[in-house]
Amino acid sequence: MAETPPTEYFIQGITKSGRKFRPSDWSERLAGVMSCFGPSARELRGPNARLQYSRYVRPTMIGDLKCVILDSRLRDIEPMAFDFVMNFAKDNDLVVTEACELPPDHGTQQKTKDR
Repeated sequence: MAETPPTEYFIQGITKSGRKFRPSDWSERLAGVMSCFGPSARELRGPNARLQYSRYVRPTMIGDLKCVILDSRLRDIEPMAFDFVMNFAKDNDLVVTEACELPPDHGTQQKTKDR
């Protein structure tokens, strides 16, 4: 049986009244602030450290709309960080959709070899 993907919240860069959210780099800023949450963040220390987005809060584009995908597993790891992101969306009146992102190979059939 396949593992059920975690719930994700798609925070869209558009307000509930239909206006595009500004500044234009809001999704990268928000994800950058949250980059310290996640297993890989602990490994990025020393001279080769670089900014890497958390797997739990990541910017993306859906069509021409900037979005942030918030993984529900962050709530278990750090509830205050999860609440921070959700409150950001609420305070800025952004559209939030609860769903789960499908893996890239979703819907493709595996080829079977003839015997």
